[in-house]
Amino acid sequence: MVNEKVLVIDFGGQYNQLVARRVRECNVYCEIYSYKTPLEKIKAMNPKGIILTGGPNSVYEEGAPSCTKDLFEIGVPILGLCYGAQLIQHVLGGKVEKAIVREYGKIETEIDGSKDALFNGVSEKTTVWMSHNDYISKIGPGFEIIAHTLDCPVAAYQDTKRQLYGIQFHPEVLHTVQGKDILANFVKKICKCSGSWRMDSFVEESIKSIREKVGDGKVLLALSGGVDSSVAAALLSKAIGKQLTCVFVDHGLLRKDEGDEVEKVFGAGGMFDLNFVRVNAAKRYYDKLSGVTEPEKKRKIIGEEFIRVFEEEAKKIGAVDFLAQGTIYPDVVESGLGGESAVIKSHHNVGGLPDYVDFKEIIEPLRDLFKDEVRKAGLELGIPEYLVFRQPFPGPGLGVRIVGEVTEDKVRIVQDADYIYRSEIEAASNEYKKKHGEEPSWMPNQYFAALTNMRSVGVMGDERTYDYAVALRAVRTVDFMTAESARIPYEVLEKVMNRIVNEVKGVNRVFYDLTSKPPGTIEFE
Repeated sequence: MVNEKVLVIDFGGQYNQLVARRVRECNVYCEIYSYKTPLEKIKAMNPKGIILTGGPNSVYEEGAPSCTKDLFEIGVPILGLCYGAQLIQHVLGGKVEKAIVREYGKIETEIDGSKDALFNGVSEKTTVWMSHNDYISKIGPGFEIIAHTLDCPVAAYQDTKRQLYGIQFHPEVLHTVQGKDILANFVKKICKCSGSWRMDSFVEESIKSIREKVGDGKVLLALSGGVDSSVAAALLSKAIGKQLTCVFVDHGLLRKDEGDEVEKVFGAGGMFDLNFVRVNAAKRYYDKLSGVTEPEKKRKIIGEEFIRVFEEEAKKIGAVDFLAQGTIYPDVVESGLGGESAVIKSHHNVGGLPDYVDFKEIIEPLRDLFKDEVRKAGLELGIPEYLVFRQPFPGPGLGVRIVGEVTEDKVRIVQDADYIYRSEIEAASNEYKKKHGEEPSWMPNQYFAALTNMRSVGVMGDERTYDYAVALRAVRTVDFMTAESARIPYEVLEKVMNRIVNEVKGVNRVFYDLTSKPPGTIEFE
């Protein structure tokens, strides 16, 4: 389905997904692979270009991630970023050493010489994001320096004859002011990509592909009601209609009233042509989670119990031809299957074919898409905006928004607090839009309430209390890989606090989380 492709070779950098995202923003398809990927496999994919990511190591250390010079002789343009730039020099005759002055953060960079290719349209002096302990002290034969900073003599280099390029900074992060322009120059001007990969063609081709693959077979999908599984259900429904059965397991860890909302949209009389089965399994989950406090263990229990419930329903349905899943590309990469970076978290829908359903093959129609691309696909399929743009919600649900043990009462507390929080944010945003005709600049991209495991003394009326503290989380982000806390007006937060303390039994304190990502994560566990 994809005629032209750029490969991102991952050397363990924290921004590997972000690099791929920026390339796709240029309407060029991109995939991430480990540096351990055999050269023959890379050649067989016939890429239009290759980007080498950053990484935490020093290229000159024994055992550091590396490659052979054969990679640079396959005849396609290659761009090295940070560690990738140093690696090209290390392999091809340059020299990399420990930097006398470490650069970190926003640095002014001066472009030297020709601006015909990589730096076409980029200002002579531009702000970039540096993050390195080592530097290129000498470039190899055939290369020329095309950018420098006060403390970094080789901020960028090129060898136009061999089509090899390297930049010491990170063009993929928003702090690099013209980073997107630099990457666009590489994939379009240097790699000669047409930039024709768009969501309407993806949806059309996916529907055609699903019809051809499924034929008159039956498909079973686990529907959570989240964006990913909803778009997967819509895509499959559009392709095969009633040949699709969706099983919705309500584990009791959803947001307030969300189970009923999912049934209203996807169940009988809803907007989709499919078979819908709802299973109410909250009691089973609460029993399994009793006494468990470790985050990853909670995730695994929730995933395993889902398998047990789903297995029971699958046996009732009988044999199907295909099992469908709402896996998206970050799930694949974060589970350690799409690159070299460490496993960030487990995903219960990634990692192999389950043996508890009688089926022939698995279908993952969204496996190659990032979250915002999934939303675009949802709009193309005609799903209402309020569903497409609903906030991200983790697969284990409120199980990872409750620090410590999960109980039915704690779920009730966080559901009620979260409902109040989201209601007041939406009300404040709507009021602002009525007055100003636009969304407020502080409006978060994701916001929710979490229940901490901290209890403290308080006074309510004339009585002493010893209750829980609720943490409010709200972030502004473009890609959910980096994020900053949203600057919600104090009067809005104060109103939320008053309502939660007064209306939610078991809470006597409310905190607002100011932590950015990194160093924190958006979710609590």
